[in-house]
Amino acid sequence: MPNIATVLKEEIARVARKETRADTQQLKKASAHYRSDIAALKRRIAALEQLVGRLSKAAAKTTPVDLANQPAGSFRFSASGLQAQRKRLGLSASEAALLLGVSDQSVYKWENGKARPRASQFASIAALRGLSKTEAVTRLAELTR
Repeated sequence: MPNIATVLKEEIARVARKETRADTQQLKKASAHYRSDIAALKRRIAALEQLVGRLSKAAAKTTPVDLANQPAGSFRFSASGLQAQRKRLGLSASEAALLLGVSDQSVYKWENGKARPRASQFASIAALRGLSKTEAVTRLAELTR
């Protein structure tokens, strides 16, 4: 007949193994979950790095307007100046809009002071100042083809 101390010792060992198995099972599940999260984050980082690479290559191909080299006051916009320039060239508002690459309504609002052009449009407005009447007519003819 087994000794009661031995039986009690074996039972305590069995219960302890059961408890540790349950605890380690939870830790294994958590560890597997963390590993899968880490792998997903690594995949996302790789995809974002590829996207950044593609965007930087695309940005390098385009030639942005270098506003840093231009003096701060190199172009001042005035509504009356635009209207005078357009009349000097003998253009209608819609023809001026076609040359500038904007809508007719934009030119109308700029000339009446109801709106201001964006900074990106200043270059085309400044280029309009340097045109002669014949150059403006030839460019309009090219654009309407």
